[in-house]
Amino acid sequence: MTASAIYPGTVLHARTRPVRHRLRYRMLNLLLDLDELPALDARLRLFGHNSRALFEFREADHGDGSATPLRQQVEAQLRAAGLDPAGGRIRVLCMPRLLGMVFNPLTVYFCDAADGTPQALLYEVNNTFGQRHSYLIPVKPDEQAVIRQRIAKDFYVSPFMDMALTYHFRVAPPGEAVSLAMEVHDAKGALLFAAFAGHRQALTDAGLLRAFLSHPLLALKVLGGIHWEALKLWRKGMALHPRPAPPAHPVSLGTP
Repeated sequence: MTASAIYPGTVLHARTRPVRHRLRYRMLNLLLDLDELPALDARLRLFGHNSRALFEFREADHGDGSATPLRQQVEAQLRAAGLDPAGGRIRVLCMPRLLGMVFNPLTVYFCDAADGTPQALLYEVNNTFGQRHSYLIPVKPDEQAVIRQRIAKDFYVSPFMDMALTYHFRVAPPGEAVSLAMEVHDAKGALLFAAFAGHRQALTDAGLLRAFLSHPLLALKVLGGIHWEALKLWRKGMALHPRPAPPAHPVSLGTP
């Protein structure tokens, strides 16, 4: 069985302050082992790695957007953080290009050590202004089934969120299920909860076809949902925060 898989599931957002707002959408993610991509491209008719297909994973949609292989980019970030990526697998949980379109608010890289234990998580964030930033956080040695991490916000995402915030992550790495949960805290405590939960399905042409029939306009649904929910927040009286310059360094490093 390959490490790569399909994870259909649900996204939930719940804001408690200064206004209450809640949303829930069906969502689709793929988990892709970077080392399996050439074999997946050869085996599947509906999936393309850096090539045209119904479902695509293009490495230039991630990282620094260059032609440098994505695994090489992630390994460089791990080494810069004092970690040893040699021999460890790197799996990417993200939405695929579908009908040539994609927008990933959050991509998560599960970076393992050579012995297969979790070594670090890399959270890659895109905003709707065409900017991208990542947060790299090593995993504590005693955290395997559930990983808890935190890091200060460095990157502007939503016009309704201040910059003086902290992200608190709770992640159950991919198996038969996967879950990503995040609380956003300010000086008064939690003000936003967001989560994705999905269950594993085999990455086959039949599975991809079922996924397409369930999510035919995935990127449009994501972008449309972001702007629709933003309009509702604005109508509820949420204040807009100005967008600062992006961080000087493309990756913020957290501590275990």
